[in-house]
Amino acid sequence: MFSEIFNMIIYRPLFNILIMFYNYIPGHDLGVAIIVITLLIRLIVWPLSRQSIASQKSMQGLQPKLQALKVKFKDDKQQLAQETMKLYKEEKLNPFASCLPLLIQLPILLGVYWVVSAGLNTIKPEVLYSFVKNPGTLNTVAFGFLNLSSASWVLAILAGAAQYWQTKMLPHQMPEVKGGGAKDENMMAMMNKQMLYMMPLMTVFIGITLPAGLTLYWFAATVLTGFQQWLMFRKDGITK
Repeated sequence: MFSEIFNMIIYRPLFNILIMFYNYIPGHDLGVAIIVITLLIRLIVWPLSRQSIASQKSMQGLQPKLQALKVKFKDDKQQLAQETMKLYKEEKLNPFASCLPLLIQLPILLGVYWVVSAGLNTIKPEVLYSFVKNPGTLNTVAFGFLNLSSASWVLAILAGAAQYWQTKMLPHQMPEVKGGGAKDENMMAMMNKQMLYMMPLMTVFIGITLPAGLTLYWFAATVLTGFQQWLMFRKDGITK
């Protein structure tokens, strides 16, 4: 049941859009079609992405008060939980607001992943809408030199670099804490720093095992997300 709904609402429409782009783009370049559909998806989910980033920024600004509560009620976990929820209510902030938009986007991201993957294989006519022309087979050589059906370590490294740029831009630094909660917060800061480097490395390692078409989508999506973050942070005065 879920697979049928996923196929009807997300996978099939996205796949037909990709084929339409491929049909109408001069030169029938699949790489350009992947970038265009990635741009379209980022524009569609931009309101959700903006909400997630804004919530994360708000949570970051609330960290000093949260740390003060942890120090004050370090020996009373129940009171700490109550005071924390009270603070969230006073600040009109939902701690899960940054996660919900990401969860909503997940089916779309999975849909694009399978669409790009399927686009590197033989097209099944039954998947296409009646008004979408079947190109038969797709030329997987993009930009005249990149074979999207084979792995590309260069593209994987570029995707990893883009992931580092995008992650480093996020407001993940923890304030300095003194007192009983310092040890926990120092550990959290260390984990955040490790994630800054681990995510790009994982991107590279995974990227070199995937067909370049999927890595191209990953790279394009990361760059566009980073650019959206940069625009938002610049507008809000978060970055210099």
